[in-house]
Amino acid sequence: MSLGLPSHLASGTITRSFGRALHAIGLTCLVSALLTAIVFQAADPGAVLWPAMIAVLPMAALLLINRRRRSLFAAVSYLAVGAACTYWYVITFSSQAIAGDSFSESSIKVALLLVAGPGLGLIRAALWMGAGYLVAELAAAAAILQSGARWTFDLTTAIVFGTILVILIVSHLSLRRFRRAQPVLHRSVRDEQVATMRFRIEAKAAALMHDTVLSHLAALGSARDGELDPQLRRQITRDLEVLIGEEWLDDDESGQEGESGTDWQQSGLRQAIEESRALGLEVEATGNLAAVSSLGREASIALGQAAKQCLVNVLRHSGTTRAEVVVYGADDEVSVMIIDAGKGFSVTETGADRLGLRQSVRRRIELVGGKVQLWSTPGYGTSIMIRMPMAGHGGEAAAR
Repeated sequence: MSLGLPSHLASGTITRSFGRALHAIGLTCLVSALLTAIVFQAADPGAVLWPAMIAVLPMAALLLINRRRRSLFAAVSYLAVGAACTYWYVITFSSQAIAGDSFSESSIKVALLLVAGPGLGLIRAALWMGAGYLVAELAAAAAILQSGARWTFDLTTAIVFGTILVILIVSHLSLRRFRRAQPVLHRSVRDEQVATMRFRIEAKAAALMHDTVLSHLAALGSARDGELDPQLRRQITRDLEVLIGEEWLDDDESGQEGESGTDWQQSGLRQAIEESRALGLEVEATGNLAAVSSLGREASIALGQAAKQCLVNVLRHSGTTRAEVVVYGADDEVSVMIIDAGKGFSVTETGADRLGLRQSVRRRIELVGGKVQLWSTPGYGTSIMIRMPMAGHGGEAAAR
Protein backbone atom coordinates (compact mmCIF):
# COMPACT_ATOMS: atom_id res chain seq x y z
CA MET A 1 0.00 0.00 0.00
CA SER A 2 3.02 2.34 0.17
CA LEU A 3 3.32 2.58 -3.66
CA GLY A 4 7.11 2.63 -3.19
CA LEU A 5 7.00 6.21 -1.88
CA PRO A 6 9.12 7.60 0.98
CA SER A 7 7.50 7.44 4.41
CA HIS A 8 6.95 11.22 4.61
CA LEU A 9 5.03 11.19 1.29
CA ALA A 10 3.24 7.84 1.28
CA SER A 11 0.60 8.61 3.91
CA GLY A 12 -0.58 11.94 2.49
CA THR A 13 -0.47 10.72 -1.11
CA ILE A 14 -2.53 7.61 -0.43
CA THR A 15 -5.16 9.40 1.68
CA ARG A 16 -5.56 12.10 -0.97
CA SER A 17 -5.90 9.49 -3.68
CA PHE A 18 -8.42 7.57 -1.59
CA GLY A 19 -10.49 10.71 -0.98
CA ARG A 20 -10.52 11.62 -4.66
CA ALA A 21 -11.57 8.08 -5.52
CA LEU A 22 -14.50 8.34 -3.08
CA HIS A 23 -15.62 11.60 -4.66
CA ALA A 24 -15.31 10.08 -8.15
CA ILE A 25 -17.54 7.18 -7.04
CA GLY A 26 -19.99 9.67 -5.55
CA LEU A 27 -20.24 11.58 -8.82
CA THR A 28 -20.76 8.30 -10.65
CA CYS A 29 -23.63 7.44 -8.30
CA LEU A 30 -25.26 10.83 -8.84
CA VAL A 31 -24.99 10.46 -12.62
CA SER A 32 -26.51 6.98 -12.27
CA ALA A 33 -29.41 8.37 -10.21
CA LEU A 34 -30.01 11.11 -12.80
CA LEU A 35 -29.99 8.64 -15.70
CA THR A 36 -32.35 6.33 -13.81
CA ALA A 37 -34.84 9.17 -13.37
CA ILE A 38 -34.55 10.06 -17.06
CA VAL A 39 -35.13 6.43 -18.10
CA PHE A 40 -38.19 6.06 -15.89
CA GLN A 41 -39.56 9.38 -17.17
CA ALA A 42 -39.09 8.27 -20.76
CA ALA A 43 -40.76 4.92 -20.01
CA ASP A 44 -43.75 6.57 -18.27
CA PRO A 45 -44.38 10.04 -19.76
CA GLY A 46 -47.29 10.55 -17.35
CA ALA A 47 -45.05 10.36 -14.31
CA VAL A 48 -43.70 13.54 -12.75
CA LEU A 49 -40.03 12.80 -12.15
CA TRP A 50 -38.44 16.10 -13.08
CA PRO A 51 -38.12 17.11 -9.36
CA ALA A 52 -35.89 14.05 -8.84
CA MET A 53 -33.71 15.10 -11.78
CA ILE A 54 -33.35 18.61 -10.38
CA ALA A 55 -32.51 17.23 -6.90
CA VAL A 56 -29.37 15.57 -8.23
CA LEU A 57 -27.82 18.77 -9.61
CA PRO A 58 -27.14 20.68 -6.33
CA MET A 59 -25.55 17.58 -4.83
CA ALA A 60 -23.24 17.15 -7.82
CA ALA A 61 -22.21 20.82 -7.70
CA LEU A 62 -21.44 20.73 -3.97
CA LEU A 63 -19.54 17.45 -4.33
CA LEU A 64 -17.32 19.04 -6.98
CA ILE A 65 -16.71 22.05 -4.72
CA ASN A 66 -15.94 19.73 -1.81
CA ARG A 67 -13.48 17.83 -4.00
CA ARG A 68 -11.61 20.91 -5.17
CA ARG A 69 -11.56 22.87 -1.90
CA ARG A 70 -11.88 20.67 1.12
CA SER A 71 -13.21 22.57 4.16
CA LEU A 72 -15.52 22.06 7.09
CA PHE A 73 -18.10 24.44 5.62
CA ALA A 74 -18.12 22.63 2.27
CA ALA A 75 -18.54 19.23 3.95
CA VAL A 76 -21.35 20.40 6.23
CA SER A 77 -23.08 22.15 3.31
CA TYR A 78 -22.87 18.96 1.25
CA LEU A 79 -24.48 16.95 4.06
CA ALA A 80 -27.23 19.52 4.67
CA VAL A 81 -28.10 20.12 1.02
CA GLY A 82 -27.59 16.43 0.25
CA ALA A 83 -30.13 15.45 2.94
CA ALA A 84 -32.74 17.77 1.42
CA CYS A 85 -31.99 16.54 -2.12
CA THR A 86 -32.15 12.89 -1.01
CA TYR A 87 -35.51 13.53 0.65
CA TRP A 88 -36.75 15.27 -2.48
CA TYR A 89 -35.48 12.50 -4.77
CA VAL A 90 -36.87 9.63 -2.72
CA ILE A 91 -40.26 11.17 -2.10
CA THR A 92 -40.62 11.87 -5.83
CA PHE A 93 -40.25 8.17 -6.60
CA SER A 94 -42.08 6.86 -3.54
CA SER A 95 -45.12 9.10 -3.95
CA GLN A 96 -45.70 7.72 -7.45
CA ALA A 97 -45.06 4.08 -6.44
CA ILE A 98 -42.68 3.45 -9.33
CA ALA A 99 -41.46 -0.15 -9.22
CA GLY A 100 -37.72 -0.83 -9.32
CA ASP A 101 -36.67 2.53 -7.87
CA SER A 102 -34.60 1.02 -5.05
CA PHE A 103 -31.42 1.17 -7.16
CA SER A 104 -31.76 4.89 -7.81
CA GLU A 105 -32.49 5.57 -4.14
CA SER A 106 -29.42 3.57 -3.12
CA SER A 107 -27.29 5.49 -5.63
CA ILE A 108 -28.13 8.91 -4.23
CA LYS A 109 -27.68 7.70 -0.63
CA VAL A 110 -24.27 6.20 -1.45
CA ALA A 111 -23.25 9.54 -3.00
CA LEU A 112 -24.20 11.29 0.25
CA LEU A 113 -22.18 8.99 2.52
CA LEU A 114 -19.06 9.55 0.36
CA VAL A 115 -18.53 12.98 1.85
CA ALA A 116 -15.04 12.10 3.21
CA GLY A 117 -12.47 13.86 1.08
CA PRO A 118 -8.70 14.03 0.58
CA GLY A 119 -6.32 14.51 3.48
CA LEU A 120 -8.43 12.94 6.26
CA GLY A 121 -7.17 10.37 8.71
CA LEU A 122 -8.89 7.10 9.55
CA ILE A 123 -11.07 8.35 12.43
CA ARG A 124 -12.14 11.60 10.76
CA ALA A 125 -12.94 9.90 7.46
CA ALA A 126 -14.93 7.19 9.26
CA LEU A 127 -16.88 9.80 11.24
CA TRP A 128 -17.71 11.83 8.11
CA MET A 129 -18.88 8.72 6.23
CA GLY A 130 -20.89 7.60 9.25
CA ALA A 131 -22.56 10.99 9.40
CA GLY A 132 -23.31 10.84 5.67
CA TYR A 133 -24.77 7.34 5.98
CA LEU A 134 -26.96 8.35 8.94
CA VAL A 135 -28.20 11.55 7.26
CA ALA A 136 -28.97 9.71 4.01
CA GLU A 137 -30.94 6.94 5.76
CA LEU A 138 -32.91 9.40 7.90
CA ALA A 139 -33.80 11.60 4.92
CA ALA A 140 -34.84 8.59 2.81
CA ALA A 141 -36.86 7.07 5.68
CA ALA A 142 -38.67 10.37 6.29
CA ALA A 143 -39.57 10.64 2.60
CA ILE A 144 -40.79 7.02 2.42
CA LEU A 145 -42.92 7.32 5.57
CA GLN A 146 -44.42 10.64 4.46
CA SER A 147 -45.40 9.18 1.09
CA GLY A 148 -47.19 6.34 2.87
CA ALA A 149 -44.91 3.64 1.50
CA ARG A 150 -43.44 0.82 3.58
CA TRP A 151 -39.90 1.40 4.80
CA THR A 152 -37.39 -1.46 4.45
CA PHE A 153 -33.76 -1.69 5.40
CA ASP A 154 -31.50 -0.72 2.52
CA LEU A 155 -28.94 -3.54 2.41
CA THR A 156 -27.12 -2.16 -0.65
CA THR A 157 -26.16 1.13 0.98
CA ALA A 158 -25.14 -0.66 4.18
CA ILE A 159 -22.85 -3.05 2.27
CA VAL A 160 -21.21 -0.17 0.39
CA PHE A 161 -20.67 1.72 3.65
CA GLY A 162 -19.15 -1.33 5.36
CA THR A 163 -16.90 -2.16 2.40
CA ILE A 164 -15.46 1.35 2.16
CA LEU A 165 -14.93 1.42 5.92
CA VAL A 166 -13.02 -1.89 5.80
CA ILE A 167 -10.86 -0.64 2.92
CA LEU A 168 -10.10 2.51 4.88
CA ILE A 169 -9.07 0.53 7.98
CA VAL A 170 -6.86 -1.88 6.00
CA SER A 171 -5.18 1.04 4.23
CA HIS A 172 -4.49 2.77 7.53
CA LEU A 173 -3.00 -0.38 9.10
CA SER A 174 -0.81 -0.97 6.04
CA LEU A 175 0.54 2.58 6.25
CA ARG A 176 1.36 2.10 9.93
CA ARG A 177 3.34 -1.06 9.17
CA PHE A 178 5.10 0.73 6.33
CA ARG A 179 6.09 3.65 8.56
CA ARG A 180 7.53 1.22 11.10
CA ALA A 181 9.47 -0.67 8.43
CA GLN A 182 10.80 2.41 6.62
CA PRO A 183 13.53 3.27 9.17
CA VAL A 184 14.79 -0.32 8.98
CA LEU A 185 15.03 -0.04 5.19
CA HIS A 186 16.88 3.25 5.48
CA ARG A 187 19.34 1.75 7.95
CA SER A 188 19.90 -1.23 5.66
CA VAL A 189 20.66 1.03 2.69
CA ARG A 190 23.00 3.13 4.83
CA ASP A 191 24.79 0.04 6.16
CA GLU A 192 25.23 -1.26 2.62
CA GLN A 193 26.71 2.06 1.51
CA VAL A 194 29.06 2.10 4.51
CA ALA A 195 30.13 -1.50 3.80
CA THR A 196 30.84 -0.63 0.15
CA MET A 197 32.84 2.43 1.15
CA ARG A 198 34.78 0.43 3.76
CA PHE A 199 35.59 -2.23 1.16
CA ARG A 200 36.89 0.36 -1.29
CA ILE A 201 39.05 2.02 1.38
CA GLU A 202 40.42 -1.31 2.60
CA ALA A 203 41.24 -2.42 -0.93
CA LYS A 204 42.86 0.92 -1.65
CA ALA A 205 44.86 0.80 1.58
CA ALA A 206 46.03 -2.76 0.87
CA ALA A 207 47.17 -1.81 -2.63
CA LEU A 208 48.93 1.31 -1.36
CA MET A 209 50.62 -0.68 1.39
CA HIS A 210 51.93 -3.18 -1.12
CA ASP A 211 53.08 -0.45 -3.51
CA THR A 212 55.03 1.38 -0.79
CA VAL A 213 55.98 -0.41 2.40
CA LEU A 214 56.28 -3.96 1.11
CA SER A 215 57.98 -2.88 -2.11
CA HIS A 216 60.49 -0.72 -0.24
CA LEU A 217 61.23 -3.49 2.25
CA ALA A 218 61.97 -5.82 -0.65
CA ALA A 219 64.18 -3.15 -2.27
CA LEU A 220 66.05 -2.60 1.00
CA GLY A 221 66.54 -6.33 1.44
CA SER A 222 68.12 -6.67 -2.00
CA ALA A 223 70.14 -3.43 -1.82
CA ARG A 224 73.91 -3.50 -1.55
CA ASP A 225 75.70 -2.73 1.68
CA GLY A 226 76.62 0.85 2.27
CA GLU A 227 74.84 4.11 1.66
CA LEU A 228 71.27 3.89 0.33
CA ASP A 229 70.75 4.76 -3.31
CA PRO A 230 69.61 8.42 -3.58
CA GLN A 231 66.83 7.55 -6.04
CA LEU A 232 65.43 4.90 -3.69
CA ARG A 233 65.76 7.27 -0.75
CA ARG A 234 63.73 9.96 -2.51
CA GLN A 235 61.05 7.46 -3.51
CA ILE A 236 60.77 6.10 0.04
CA THR A 237 60.53 9.64 1.44
CA ARG A 238 57.81 10.61 -1.01
CA ASP A 239 55.78 7.45 -0.34
CA LEU A 240 56.07 7.96 3.42
CA GLU A 241 54.62 11.45 2.99
CA VAL A 242 51.71 9.93 1.09
CA LEU A 243 51.09 7.35 3.83
CA ILE A 244 51.30 9.90 6.66
CA GLY A 245 48.86 12.25 4.95
CA GLU A 246 45.22 11.53 4.15
CA GLU A 247 45.20 12.59 0.52
CA TRP A 248 45.16 8.96 -0.61
CA LEU A 249 41.66 8.60 0.85
CA ASP A 250 40.01 11.03 -1.55
CA ASP A 251 42.44 11.79 -4.37
CA ASP A 252 40.49 9.52 -6.74
CA GLU A 253 37.23 11.35 -6.00
CA SER A 254 38.41 14.90 -6.50
CA GLY A 255 37.52 14.89 -10.18
CA GLN A 256 33.94 14.89 -11.31
CA GLU A 257 32.48 11.65 -12.49
CA GLY A 258 32.85 11.20 -16.21
CA GLU A 259 35.41 14.01 -16.47
CA SER A 260 38.13 13.16 -18.98
CA GLY A 261 41.67 12.79 -17.71
CA THR A 262 44.67 14.85 -18.77
CA ASP A 263 46.73 14.23 -21.90
CA TRP A 264 49.44 11.60 -22.30
CA GLN A 265 52.15 13.79 -20.83
CA GLN A 266 50.22 14.21 -17.58
CA SER A 267 48.68 10.73 -17.42
CA GLY A 268 49.27 8.23 -14.67
CA LEU A 269 50.50 5.64 -17.19
CA ARG A 270 53.31 7.87 -18.46
CA GLN A 271 54.29 8.71 -14.88
CA ALA A 272 54.46 4.97 -14.09
CA ILE A 273 56.69 4.39 -17.11
CA GLU A 274 59.04 7.24 -16.18
CA GLU A 275 59.34 6.04 -12.58
CA SER A 276 60.06 2.50 -13.77
CA ARG A 277 62.76 3.81 -16.09
CA ALA A 278 64.28 5.65 -13.15
CA LEU A 279 64.51 2.32 -11.32
CA GLY A 280 66.55 0.86 -14.18
CA LEU A 281 63.88 -0.78 -16.35
CA GLU A 282 64.01 -0.15 -20.10
CA VAL A 283 60.39 0.49 -21.12
CA GLU A 284 59.27 0.92 -24.72
CA ALA A 285 55.87 2.62 -25.04
CA THR A 286 54.05 2.11 -28.35
CA GLY A 287 50.56 2.22 -29.79
CA ASN A 288 47.88 4.89 -29.49
CA LEU A 289 49.32 6.64 -26.43
CA ALA A 290 46.87 9.56 -26.73
CA ALA A 291 43.95 7.19 -26.05
CA VAL A 292 44.63 7.35 -22.28
CA SER A 293 43.39 10.95 -22.32
CA SER A 294 39.86 9.54 -22.83
CA LEU A 295 39.89 7.98 -19.37
CA GLY A 296 38.30 9.61 -16.36
CA ARG A 297 40.60 10.90 -13.65
CA GLU A 298 39.98 8.02 -11.25
CA ALA A 299 40.52 5.45 -13.99
CA SER A 300 43.70 7.21 -15.15
CA ILE A 301 45.15 7.17 -11.62
CA ALA A 302 44.23 3.51 -11.11
CA LEU A 303 45.73 2.55 -14.48
CA GLY A 304 49.00 4.32 -13.68
CA GLN A 305 49.31 2.68 -10.26
CA ALA A 306 48.49 -0.78 -11.62
CA ALA A 307 50.89 -0.39 -14.56
CA LYS A 308 53.66 0.72 -12.22
CA GLN A 309 53.20 -2.42 -10.12
CA CYS A 310 53.35 -4.58 -13.24
CA LEU A 311 56.57 -2.88 -14.38
CA VAL A 312 58.12 -3.17 -10.92
CA ASN A 313 57.27 -6.89 -10.97
CA VAL A 314 59.08 -7.19 -14.32
CA LEU A 315 62.18 -5.59 -12.84
CA ARG A 316 62.17 -7.72 -9.68
CA HIS A 317 60.88 -11.11 -10.75
CA SER A 318 61.21 -11.62 -14.51
CA GLY A 319 65.01 -11.74 -14.79
CA THR A 320 65.00 -9.14 -17.55
CA THR A 321 65.40 -5.37 -17.59
CA ARG A 322 63.25 -4.71 -20.65
CA ALA A 323 59.48 -4.39 -21.01
CA GLU A 324 57.03 -3.10 -23.57
CA VAL A 325 53.83 -1.12 -22.97
CA VAL A 326 51.34 -1.11 -25.84
CA VAL A 327 48.20 1.10 -25.76
CA TYR A 328 45.10 0.34 -27.84
CA GLY A 329 42.15 2.72 -28.17
CA ALA A 330 38.60 1.60 -29.00
CA ASP A 331 35.21 3.33 -29.07
CA ASP A 332 34.36 2.58 -25.44
CA GLU A 333 37.55 1.37 -23.77
CA VAL A 334 41.33 1.68 -23.59
CA SER A 335 43.48 -1.45 -23.44
CA VAL A 336 47.04 -1.48 -22.15
CA MET A 337 49.28 -4.51 -22.71
CA ILE A 338 52.43 -4.89 -20.57
CA ILE A 339 54.81 -7.47 -22.04
CA ASP A 340 58.14 -8.86 -20.96
CA ALA A 341 60.29 -11.69 -22.32
CA GLY A 342 61.51 -12.82 -18.91
CA LYS A 343 61.44 -16.19 -17.21
CA GLY A 344 57.66 -16.15 -16.67
CA PHE A 345 55.83 -18.15 -14.04
CA SER A 346 52.92 -20.55 -13.56
CA VAL A 347 49.79 -18.61 -12.68
CA THR A 348 48.15 -21.59 -10.97
CA GLU A 349 51.15 -22.05 -8.68
CA THR A 350 51.28 -18.44 -7.47
CA GLY A 351 51.19 -18.36 -3.66
CA ALA A 352 48.28 -16.83 -1.76
CA ASP A 353 50.70 -14.46 -0.04
CA ARG A 354 51.61 -12.77 -3.32
CA LEU A 355 49.52 -9.60 -3.11
CA GLY A 356 50.94 -7.63 -6.05
CA LEU A 357 48.75 -8.85 -8.88
CA ARG A 358 45.74 -9.45 -6.67
CA GLN A 359 45.65 -6.16 -4.69
CA SER A 360 47.78 -3.62 -6.54
CA VAL A 361 46.65 -4.59 -10.04
CA ARG A 362 43.49 -6.69 -10.33
CA ARG A 363 41.39 -5.31 -7.48
CA ARG A 364 42.51 -1.73 -8.10
CA ILE A 365 41.41 -1.95 -11.72
CA GLU A 366 38.14 -3.74 -10.91
CA LEU A 367 37.20 -0.99 -8.44
CA VAL A 368 36.97 1.48 -11.34
CA GLY A 369 35.11 -0.91 -13.64
CA GLY A 370 38.09 -2.32 -15.55
CA LYS A 371 39.30 -5.87 -16.20
CA VAL A 372 42.68 -7.59 -15.99
CA GLN A 373 43.84 -10.64 -17.94
CA LEU A 374 47.19 -12.37 -17.44
CA TRP A 375 49.11 -14.85 -19.57
CA SER A 376 52.43 -16.29 -18.44
CA THR A 377 54.44 -19.40 -19.29
CA PRO A 378 57.67 -20.41 -17.55
CA GLY A 379 60.58 -19.59 -19.84
CA TYR A 380 58.52 -17.49 -22.29
CA GLY A 381 57.67 -14.30 -20.41
CA THR A 382 54.51 -12.65 -19.17
CA SER A 383 51.76 -10.52 -20.76
CA ILE A 384 49.18 -8.53 -18.79
CA MET A 385 46.16 -6.93 -20.47
CA ILE A 386 44.40 -4.08 -18.63
CA ARG A 387 41.09 -2.93 -20.12
CA MET A 388 39.65 0.35 -18.89
CA PRO A 389 36.24 1.90 -19.82
CA MET A 390 36.38 5.38 -21.24
CA ALA A 391 34.80 8.28 -19.39
CA GLY A 392 31.04 8.43 -20.00
CA HIS A 393 30.63 4.69 -20.70
CA GLY A 394 29.53 3.73 -17.19
CA GLY A 395 32.76 2.26 -15.92
CA GLU A 396 33.42 4.50 -12.92
CA ALA A 397 29.73 4.99 -12.17
CA ALA A 398 29.18 1.25 -12.12
CA ALA A 399 32.19 0.77 -9.87
CA ARG A 400 30.80 3.31 -7.40
